[in-house]
Amino acid sequence: MKRLILITGSLLMVYGISIGISTSQAQTYPNRPIQLVIGSTAGSAADIIGRLLSEELRKILGVQIVPINKPGAAFTLGTDAVAKSKKDGYTIAYTSSSALVYAPVTNMETVPYDPFKDLEPLGMHVVFPNAIAVQETSPWKSFLELVDYAKKNPGKLRVSTIGIGSTPHFDLAMMQHLTGAQFTMIPFKGGPPALTALLGGHVEVTLNAVSLISPHVNSGKLRFLLLTNKMRQFSSVPIVTELGYKQDLLIAWFALYAPAGIPEDVKKVLVAAIEKAVKNPESKNKIEELGFIVDYKSPEELARLVAEDYERAKTLAAKMDLRKQTE
Repeated sequence: MKRLILITGSLLMVYGISIGISTSQAQTYPNRPIQLVIGSTAGSAADIIGRLLSEELRKILGVQIVPINKPGAAFTLGTDAVAKSKKDGYTIAYTSSSALVYAPVTNMETVPYDPFKDLEPLGMHVVFPNAIAVQETSPWKSFLELVDYAKKNPGKLRVSTIGIGSTPHFDLAMMQHLTGAQFTMIPFKGGPPALTALLGGHVEVTLNAVSLISPHVNSGKLRFLLLTNKMRQFSSVPIVTELGYKQDLLIAWFALYAPAGIPEDVKKVLVAAIEKAVKNPESKNKIEELGFIVDYKSPEELARLVAEDYERAKTLAAKMDLRKQTE
């Protein structure tokens, strides 16, 4: 009997120690640098505000947040790297609607992760408006003039985007569907090279982030013709429904994700820190001055948004034969 009591006591002691270690580990997270994988090129819209957010997270969490650029395939390369990373909360993704919705819809066979099963939403950061822009010296003074030319010259106008399966790819397809015009999409690995192509005269049009285009609009090199979201700073530039078309273009956003299966206690720490960082008034003002719309959503709200956007995108892809374009 004494032996049984001794064994039981020893087991309880070991169990108690293990619980203590587990709790201690959760309480000390994070205790080393966290990698923030940004699925776009250095200097891109995602890179600029991802780094601003990483600085806020550093202040809150008390460890270095190390931004790592892994561009390509409409954010899917960087997102896949995070989906396959260790499930410890030390590798998280700064990714986009392109990687979570539009690339999987257009060609799931080439996207190596399941956006619903392999990734854990941590919170949405911003909505980022895209725009159609041309060189200031171009003959097109309005979106309707551009459409008229494209109708008369099918496929002649080249439009640079961040790639197949991206939100701009979908929006360009929607514009063709709505207007009857035909453009030729030229895909790039990120916003900056797509913009450089327009500045260098290698394409006639870009469909790109407002934040990247606006400095060149302000300096007189480029001209906005259309926005995906109405913006106070550019109130004279129309959105597509203001021109008589019946459907808005798609909304693009950036959000943070972890690999599915990270410990719940770790997730709670990250979610709370992300919410605090996104809602910081000083950071919010800086980001909105750059041409973004800060729009925090909780993990649950973000999951619902992705599910809704995914179903809508599937319907649009079928209607516009987008899958055929990517095969």
